[in-house]
Amino acid sequence: MKNRGLLPVMFAVLIVAACDAARQNEQVPPSPMRDPALQEAMSNFAPATVEVELKKVSDHVYFVEGVPGIATDNQGFISNAGAVVTDAGVVVFDALGTPSLAHLMLEKLRAVTDQPIVKVIVSHYHADHIYGLQVFKEQGAEIIAPAGALDYLNSEQAESRLEERRFSLDPWVNETTHLVAPDRLLQKSERFSVGGVDFTVSVLGSAHSDGDLTLYVEPDRVLFSGDIIFEGRVPFLGDANTRTWLDVLERMEALKLVALIPGHGPLAADPNQAIALTRRYLARVREVMGTAADDMTAFAEAYERADWSEFENLPAFEEAHRRNAYQVYLSMEEELAEN
Repeated sequence: MKNRGLLPVMFAVLIVAACDAARQNEQVPPSPMRDPALQEAMSNFAPATVEVELKKVSDHVYFVEGVPGIATDNQGFISNAGAVVTDAGVVVFDALGTPSLAHLMLEKLRAVTDQPIVKVIVSHYHADHIYGLQVFKEQGAEIIAPAGALDYLNSEQAESRLEERRFSLDPWVNETTHLVAPDRLLQKSERFSVGGVDFTVSVLGSAHSDGDLTLYVEPDRVLFSGDIIFEGRVPFLGDANTRTWLDVLERMEALKLVALIPGHGPLAADPNQAIALTRRYLARVREVMGTAADDMTAFAEAYERADWSEFENLPAFEEAHRRNAYQVYLSMEEELAEN
């Protein structure tokens, strides 16, 4: 009778021991700081100290949102990157502008999944989207990019830009930062599946850059657009083929999306509206500069007398618009010469 009092205590001890054993067997996402290989890789770079929030968009899709600005603002965190988490691995879209930022993004991902990074889909080869690639490559990911990426990698601009960023983004870009070539170049659009999630990669040709692509997550109806879409701001056109870009945007307007994650700026609250704004901007610049080139009107005269009121209050208008218009003016002269 005296031993009856021990039974509840012994039972409680057994329950606690069983719970401890179960917790030890749980699939808990590992902290990247406990991974010796990752910790060693991170020691090559100063840690990024800017705020990076991993935002959940849908069942499988997450993204981090850069702060609008020029390339060296905010420790280089000006562009977006995303991740699609499946039961058989993580598909990353773009890699941010420094290895330090990519490490920080990976740390955020490890808080929600322990699945390996299996693929990185690169929207295009511009510096603010690619300097973090070496981090994901070290994780064993396959790097996939559009045809045209090698045009950038083999150019003098690629190396000179990296040298400049080693100065302007030091210590987050340094002498151990290197350009990562794709494992596979896509010449045309294709579909693939990872962990039961279907994806469509659309190769857009030379639009915003030497080669551009988008990634559509089919079950979630979410589109990663890269820099084909700039949400709520004037895009930076660089040396883009705006004729191709405009054609792409017109096709994209026909999609029925739940969400659109642009290359820069916030998640598009109204995906079709985001596409339409960028399309209208390109169409207007091409209309004005095309007429000027056809009439042989000087650029400055055409620019000053044009009505830009629909776009002049958008972010980055002052920084990018005149340069955009001049680039389009030159390209419209080339298009006229081709005809």
